[in-house]
Amino acid sequence: MVTALYRRYRPETFAELIGQAHVTDPLRTALRTDRVNHAYLFSGPRGCGKTTSARILARCLNCAEGPTDTPCGVCPSCVELGRDGGGSLDVVEIDAASHNGVDDARDLRERAVFAPARDRYKIFILDEAHMVTSQGFNALLKIVEEPPEHVKFIFATTEPEKVIGTIRSRTHHYPFRLVAPAQLLDYVAHLCEEEGVRVEAGVLPLVVKAGGGSPRDTLSLLDQLIAGSEGDLVEYERATALLGYTSASLIDDVVAAVAEGDAAGAFAAVDRIVQTGQDPRRFVEDLLERMRDLIVVAATGDAAASVLRGAPADQLAALTVQAQRFGTAELSRIADTISDALDEMVGATSPRLHLELMVARMLVPATDIGAAATRIERLERRVGVEAAPSASAPARAAAPAAPVATPARPAADAAPVVRPPSFDVPPPSAPVPPARPAAAAATPPAAATDVPAPQPARPAGAPLTIQHVRDAWPEVLETVQRAKRSAWAVVYTSYPLALQDDVLTLAFVSRSDVEGFKRPAQTGGGVSEVLRTAILEVLGVRVKFLPRVDGGAGRAETTPAATAPVADPPAEDVPPDDVPPPDPYEDEEPRRAPVAPVPVRAAAPDVAPPAPPVVPVVSEPLPPAGWGAPVPVPAPEPEPEPEAAEPEPAPAAVTTPVPPIRPDEHQRYGEAVVRELLGASFLEETVITPTEVR
Repeated sequence: MVTALYRRYRPETFAELIGQAHVTDPLRTALRTDRVNHAYLFSGPRGCGKTTSARILARCLNCAEGPTDTPCGVCPSCVELGRDGGGSLDVVEIDAASHNGVDDARDLRERAVFAPARDRYKIFILDEAHMVTSQGFNALLKIVEEPPEHVKFIFATTEPEKVIGTIRSRTHHYPFRLVAPAQLLDYVAHLCEEEGVRVEAGVLPLVVKAGGGSPRDTLSLLDQLIAGSEGDLVEYERATALLGYTSASLIDDVVAAVAEGDAAGAFAAVDRIVQTGQDPRRFVEDLLERMRDLIVVAATGDAAASVLRGAPADQLAALTVQAQRFGTAELSRIADTISDALDEMVGATSPRLHLELMVARMLVPATDIGAAATRIERLERRVGVEAAPSASAPARAAAPAAPVATPARPAADAAPVVRPPSFDVPPPSAPVPPARPAAAAATPPAAATDVPAPQPARPAGAPLTIQHVRDAWPEVLETVQRAKRSAWAVVYTSYPLALQDDVLTLAFVSRSDVEGFKRPAQTGGGVSEVLRTAILEVLGVRVKFLPRVDGGAGRAETTPAATAPVADPPAEDVPPDDVPPPDPYEDEEPRRAPVAPVPVRAAAPDVAPPAPPVVPVVSEPLPPAGWGAPVPVPAPEPEPEPEAAEPEPAPAAVTTPVPPIRPDEHQRYGEAVVRELLGASFLEETVITPTEVR
């Protein structure tokens, strides 16, 4: 009969206890300075030295030379509390799992009253203290709070949160931890030398991994391997079979098959796993750990030995060769695939199916080349390096600088253009200049010299100017529209005014637009962040914004279309006008009281009314100079008469321009809904008397 390995090598002093220096050092200091408390609470995972430390503390307190931090080991108390000792009468170890009631607590209180039989202190060690009931703890509370001078309490538990707070507050709490793998590996190697046992390479790392950081569990597994080995040699194959790990040769076969794209070899290895009765989940865990080792080797190179402790030199060389067959991105992708499969196999009814699907996904190469090319192109634009030319690049570069085509006036026989009577909804792109009459469109090419020449695209590495931003602004707005429609509805009326370093000054029509631009979004990026991302994508520059309210003066000064005056066409060149739409209130004239002028939203007919002249409600199309600027309404042109007759001037409509909304003004009823839903804005108001309406 052989004593268990963890009992033969049970520590007898704090110096022999491994991995718990954060506990042993304060305890030894308290023993040396005679500052020992009356109650202690040791907590931590199983097998990490809680009960052993309680016994060592009892030896230190009752040692003939004590209290001391190093027991002598020869006095009766030290011998009785040693590895081969039978226990001491003055040190009472109680299994709280079976003594957890009120009656057991009362019995402990009666025993604590009596003085120790021989030693200095009477010490009570309560193991598994979390099993004591609340009534039992309450029965112990008084004796733990104010014990006699000769009584010490040591509670050991794996679940300290189950110990009631009144007990915890009266103890010194020392949390124990699991031992680090490197330290535990050196410890078991030393024990194998003490026992005269030889182990093959790779056995001890498997034992430490299976032990999970617990010295007692690790020594139990090592004792099991030693007992089941022939002679004094612990073989690797027997260790993997006994501990349930996958053989390294099988994992090597799977890794080699994936590296070569050999689907037949990979699925043959999966079949061997299933036929040998191994757990598919354990195989996936071992394969994921191998991928981790390959990533570490690929990242650290020669320094991998300091990370993969316990791995022999030949195994590290093999891992280096395997890592060179993959790329770093490929290893990361395969590791993600294995990790996802491991999560899917939790509670799965068919683990083999998930294992085969995982292998199939591992064999599929990564093909996300388009996303990578996009990221590279954006990076090149950011650093100012011209990317490789493509078929669409010249057109995209020339698009912002190309002049906007001027729409021609409809012919005489064309259908009349009907526009909304209350507001104009601009197109998704930037605002276009007003339509030119047919006479201006038919002028000779020599008269078109006032059209601004297209601006060249910004060369690579050149500093960004405000003109570059203005030329690319239509494309920026299109990018914002594709990204977020609600953000485009806020910024499509804006216009760049100035650029100082990386600060871009933007002009808005009203204060509500500025507030909508600054307002953060509930989910995702706000309007400013969407616009900043669009500018970064188009121009490759990340800017900051300075929004301001501008009624259109700044845009009129900077817009080329505003600087090119359009002459009024001669009267004889104007085509015949169509009949204006009938007045919907004509039949209700007797019921209307023409007491005050009635404000009517301006309509925008493209043609003048026929004779007799009637003053229409006229509104010019949206100019590029800005929203809200006063737009004069020209007098309607009379119908052409014979050459001898001169057209009579028609009375002009009284136009009241609407200035931009100031912060102290109220918006029109429904204006916020129109701006948010339709992306439109009110232009102007025209006051017409009832006489003019008729």
